[in-house]
Amino acid sequence: MSKAGQVSTRELPCIIQQGSDMEDSTDLYDSYETNDSPPWADHQHQCLEDQNKVECLRRKIKYYFMNPCEKYHARGRKPWKLALQIIKIAIITIQLVSFGLSNQMVVTFKEENLMTFKHLFLKDYVDGSMDTYAVYRQDDVYDYIDYIIEKYGHLHNITVGNHEYEKKDAMFTPMSLCQDFYQNGTIYPSDETFEIDAQVVTECLEIYPMYNPKLREGYPHFELYFKRMISVTITFVLKAINLQTVRHRELPDCYDFTVIITFDNQAHSGRIKINLENDVDINECRDWKVTGAYARNVNLTVLFDCLIIITCITSFALCTRSVIKGIQLQFEYTLYCRRNCGKEVPLSDKVEFLNGWYFLIIISDMLTIIGSILKIEIQTKVLTSYDICSIFLGIGTMFVWIGVIRYMGYFRKYNILILTLRAAFPNVIRFICCAAIIYISYCFCGWIVLGPYHEKQQQQSGLPTSELQKFLSVCQDLPNSGLYRLDEKKGCFLDCFINRFRRHEESLTSEA
Repeated sequence: MSKAGQVSTRELPCIIQQGSDMEDSTDLYDSYETNDSPPWADHQHQCLEDQNKVECLRRKIKYYFMNPCEKYHARGRKPWKLALQIIKIAIITIQLVSFGLSNQMVVTFKEENLMTFKHLFLKDYVDGSMDTYAVYRQDDVYDYIDYIIEKYGHLHNITVGNHEYEKKDAMFTPMSLCQDFYQNGTIYPSDETFEIDAQVVTECLEIYPMYNPKLREGYPHFELYFKRMISVTITFVLKAINLQTVRHRELPDCYDFTVIITFDNQAHSGRIKINLENDVDINECRDWKVTGAYARNVNLTVLFDCLIIITCITSFALCTRSVIKGIQLQFEYTLYCRRNCGKEVPLSDKVEFLNGWYFLIIISDMLTIIGSILKIEIQTKVLTSYDICSIFLGIGTMFVWIGVIRYMGYFRKYNILILTLRAAFPNVIRFICCAAIIYISYCFCGWIVLGPYHEKQQQQSGLPTSELQKFLSVCQDLPNSGLYRLDEKKGCFLDCFINRFRRHEESLTSEA
């Protein structure tokens, strides 16, 4: 039987009502002429129209849930949305890789400058010794501070980079040296007595570049109160320009490095730890001039970013239209069930009309559009928010690639895996929550029991060197040096035995 001839249970009330009307009107047959329409004809026509509307609604909903291939066979509609998503994935990935390479140069420049400042301003600094870099004598504290002041004053003569002092109103900004200490206190460990005022006092002085006397000679009124001292903080600002971007046809950025050197004495254990950090601020250079193929490259990059923005806007519009269409179909289906069947549609059925993949693509489009706009502003040096742009582009690209799973579900074998993951997802979340509770409890226990006695030093400095490794490290011969090859006629064991036998004979002869 064809679909047109089938009667569903949802259409039975209409037919039953039609039959009851026909039975109630049998006594009216004689009152009408044969050429007139009977009174139930209009009602029957109305039921047929309702049936056609139901079939139309059913087809609309079924078409909405079809995949692109089924829609193509049903109405001949080409899968423009699928093709657009594939193109979008390709161009967004290219954009992300390009921006990632540029951002990598920024991060490298920051890290290398931090390493440079450690070697410039920290006395006797060795790479990897930041955790053990400390002083233990009062004279050493003064010497290390004097060393920083001296190197800061002679920056132009010692640095191999393009570092400069910060200027404000044609004046170099000074170095700030501040000491935090308890306001008052008397400490007598021998008598096991002390009296301390816990209020912290900060005392600072300013040291201008090019004028670099020793601390105790140039500032005799500034004294370090070692018994009450909490920390000594030295702060200054240096400026630099990242010229390596010129090789990649990008405008260089101007950097402000706020260098912070801290002598930490909070433990008052006789060991003052020294640490160097820097806060980086990237600014647009005020006056610049670059010749070569720079302008053309930037224009092409901006055009490519504009193409991505247009593509994402188109994808956003198509997905939003699909979401709105799904909501409209949901309202139509809810109204049909309420009127014709007298029941409300369950929430699970309503959610079926809201395709989560569309919302994922919409969010990714919004993030990519914002990230692309920020990238254009970075390329044109209106902004320098590399980290914020990385967040938008990175999350947007991640969501775009995750959205590909939706189209993988159109294949039977992949769809089985996706359905399995969907069914197992709630249980997986419950397992993760239980496992996280156990892990966190173990972390707290391990932290309080083992934490104070464990340095993680092994991970930072490598495995401890054994005596065997020290013995082997003296040999610097490479494997291809030829020194490890044996004589072809006699092996190592035979050679060693013969040499030992000869030495034994020589010893016997000498004794005789």
